[in-house]
Amino acid sequence: MLSPLVELVGHPLAEARDIPSVGVRLQPLSTTADRPPALFGAWSAGSWVNRTTGRLATATMDRLYAKTVAGFRDRLGLPPIPARALRRRRSAEQWPILHGFSPVVVPRPTDWRPGLDVVGYWWPPRPLDWQPQDELVSFLESGAPPVFLSFGSLLMAKEESARLSELVPRALRMAGVRGVIQAGWAGLDATSDDVLTIGDVPHDWLFDRVAAVAHACGAGTTGAGLRAGLPAVGIPEPGGDQPFWARRLRELGVSAATLSRRGLTAERLAAAIEAALTDPTYGTNAKQLAERVADDDGVGEAAAAVEQLTS
Repeated sequence: MLSPLVELVGHPLAEARDIPSVGVRLQPLSTTADRPPALFGAWSAGSWVNRTTGRLATATMDRLYAKTVAGFRDRLGLPPIPARALRRRRSAEQWPILHGFSPVVVPRPTDWRPGLDVVGYWWPPRPLDWQPQDELVSFLESGAPPVFLSFGSLLMAKEESARLSELVPRALRMAGVRGVIQAGWAGLDATSDDVLTIGDVPHDWLFDRVAAVAHACGAGTTGAGLRAGLPAVGIPEPGGDQPFWARRLRELGVSAATLSRRGLTAERLAAAIEAALTDPTYGTNAKQLAERVADDDGVGEAAAAVEQLTS
């Protein structure tokens, strides 16, 4: 199974060993008239521009890594074939790519070729020996369900981490709610009677115990919030797939706002959190969407695809 980061070396390796392979992706990256590739952000400029952007992105990747792919093929004793020709061959052979998000959240584009399938989320298993820390359990049980906030794997300067560590608790108090803040790679640190900073905690456990989620809109946290049926506030970075997922949350009617981290203020964050919690539309939409997402069998679909390839 090849993620986008290892496809370039995975394809020649599978060819050299004469074994089947399948692509796995957590974002829609293939060319379509519906939108540009998700890594280009949240914009859309019509079918022609969207398709052209996707094709240019693909061609650029082929050019950037042409020498790397050629060198790896040579080391494996494979004949020299241009990267673009190899991509076309995979498309003609309908090389399978499985997308690990729900078709309810992002429907499969009708102009995708056969073999590009949206199968549903792949939820990570909870570690068998995992137990929540007593401090977290005590905090959750001591009052109303808190709001969860995280910037995920985002790295930031110490000054920005300190700014947010002060800003977020102030926003939570302004909104009149308690908060659980995930330190993450940003190193957030803010603990008081109504705010607790935590490390890594399985989303499927924690999100059943919070009232809303405010996050950077990475694919994983976005999916976990949808699974739990929680209203959201998006705080994406400008690059990568985060703006794409933030836009989808707004389009699905489960996010009260999309905020810029760089321009974030306590007042803006507090207002967005209040809206997410007090406007019943967001919570209702989130719960209804969670019921539909629960019908997916992403792991089963992926397992069936692999079994078909290897049988």
